[in-house]
Amino acid sequence: MELVKHYVNRSGWLRAAVLGANDGILSTTSIVIGVAAASHTRNPIVLAALAGLVAGALSMAAGEYVSVSSQSDIEVADLQREKIELETMPEVELNELAKLYIGRGLDKELAMQVAKELTKNNALEAHAKDELGISEITQPKPLQAAMASGASFISGGFLPLLVALFAPIDHMVVNQYCFAIVSLALSGVIAAKAGGSSVVKGIIRICFWGTVAMGVSAFVGYLFGVTAAG
Repeated sequence: MELVKHYVNRSGWLRAAVLGANDGILSTTSIVIGVAAASHTRNPIVLAALAGLVAGALSMAAGEYVSVSSQSDIEVADLQREKIELETMPEVELNELAKLYIGRGLDKELAMQVAKELTKNNALEAHAKDELGISEITQPKPLQAAMASGASFISGGFLPLLVALFAPIDHMVVNQYCFAIVSLALSGVIAAKAGGSSVVKGIIRICFWGTVAMGVSAFVGYLFGVTAAG
């Protein structure tokens, strides 16, 4: 009998990696499209792509680190409070754990038996998982998330930089959009496969919102370009 594969253990790094890659593609391309729509020379376009790539990668890594660190701090504080409660009022905590199991369908006697056995084995771990929803699998890892986010942003943002360097200047906006949409679609497929979710839904979602973002950027670029020309 083949074991069913689960994907929850990938949730932390997968979220950071997918978010970073998509943001790298989308934000860098949007910046380049906005500048390309207002400019007819390559230098400002390449500079915008490079600046967006570096600033975006550093921003993503720092933001992810701070965000996940905050989540980790909250979990540590909750575990510390739970540890104190287990030391000061063990009977109350035992009854609280038993009530959770009763709510899940166990009868009162069995629920209390399960609570006692789990408490005897590792009381804090039992309460962390069943009362607080904290487990080793979903434990936040700030440095891992920051590195994944920054590296994936660079991997995503490098493509619009290459397009800015080598694509024909007369069709820069169209080339940037086409390469970005294909890349976003591939990113959607990879994310869906890695996370075990719907491929079609992932592609439609990222391509739709990517088109909106790049369309708005192009409009702003054309608007300012026309205003400057006038």
